[in-house]
Order: sequence, then structure tokens, then C-alpha cells
Amino acid sequence: MRTAGWRSFALYGFAIALCQPLAGCGSAEAPAAAVAGKNDRVEAAPVVPADAPLVIAFGDSLYAGYQLGPKEGLAPQLQAALAADGRMVRVQNAGVSGDTTAAGRQRLSYVLDNAKAKPALVLLGLGGNDMLRGIGPDQTRANLDAMLAELKRRGIPVLMTGMMAAPNLGSDYASKFNPIFPELADKYGASLYPFILDNVVTDKSLMLGDNMHPNAKGVKIVAASLAPLVEQALPAPR
Repeated sequence: MRTAGWRSFALYGFAIALCQPLAGCGSAEAPAAAVAGKNDRVEAAPVVPADAPLVIAFGDSLYAGYQLGPKEGLAPQLQAALAADGRMVRVQNAGVSGDTTAAGRQRLSYVLDNAKAKPALVLLGLGGNDMLRGIGPDQTRANLDAMLAELKRRGIPVLMTGMMAAPNLGSDYASKFNPIFPELADKYGASLYPFILDNVVTDKSLMLGDNMHPNAKGVKIVAASLAPLVEQALPAPR
């Protein structure tokens, strides 16, 4: 994350501090967001061929489209961004709000076993709720390691989207949590986008009122940033 981003990241730390006692700021039962304004509208994900490569976006509320409309989450916006670049790819939303790495580890095999096709790529974005709930970084690392090992065993490439410890959690926690993502990406040869909310969390106009989740415009920026990495990680088109 850029230096300017680190200064503004304190806002994210403050939001997490408020949310920690609730331990449910990413729950699926959250109320729907207010109707987006004209400038917030996003285009629908394009129709892609049935045999197009499958990308599974496997994560938490940042993937699930927390408080967003059906066209506004990461999966449809990433699919649209890829199509705009000429890559016709099906992006499946496998995000579950509130998921920890432990919960993700439990459901990963089920999602993969029930996919309509073997994924050409899995986006893996978990760990934020571990931080929110004060779960030890060693547990977070072990769960992510196990998921990456399973994906490697199945021969599925991975693009990890990392998370960073909020400043209010202290330097000791950050020194154990932050290295998890680059170190595991290096261990398993996975692609890495170091911080999923880079260039978004520092701008209130791109965030929901909780200052923790991006709004539709924020997700569009995340999708645009991820699209080139997804294209690089996918097999070359035939």
C-alpha cells in the first residue's frame, strides 16, 4: 500500500475498532444499502459463452457484495472489466459475508466439487474477519496455507487478495498478520494483490457508511485493479 494510503488507513482501523465488539459487521443479515445514485450505477456483467473459463471468487463480505445490488459486487464487476478487455470469463461469486479463514477452509472443497467446471483460477480473499475477531495470526496462516495446498493439489492457479492489520491493532499484531499473504503467495507460487482495498479505503466517497466495505464505485475500482492480474494468471485464450 502506498505511503499516503497508510496515513489514511487509520480510518479503517477506527472502523474496525467500532465493529470489534459486534463481531458481525460482515453478516449476511445486514440490511440492504440505500439505492445508488446515478453516478454509482454499474453496467451489468456481460453474457459469456457457457464454455468460457471459470473464475471462482472465494472470499468474505468484500467478495460477496455486502449491501450492494446484484450487479454491483466484485464478481459481476470483475466479469465486466475482463470483458471490456476482450477476455470472456465467467466469474462465480463464492463470497460469504462474515467468513473467517476457518469457515472458508471448511467449505472450499464443497465449492470446488460442485463447480460446473474446473476453475481456471480461484481468487482467494479471506483473513479480514480473522483480524476483526482477534483470531491469532498463526491460525489465519494455517487455514490459508491449507486452502492453498488444496488448490495446488487440484492444479488450480490462485490469485490472493491480501488484507492488512488496522493500525489500532498494534505493531506486534501487524508484524505477524501482514506477512501472511506475501509469504504464502511466494510459497505456493500464487499471484498476489497485496491489499484488496488499496486506493479505495482512503476515499470516503468509495466506501459504505461503515468505512469497512466499498460501495459500488469502490468495487469498480477494485475490479479494474484486479482485472490485469486475473488476465495474467489465466491460461492464454485459444
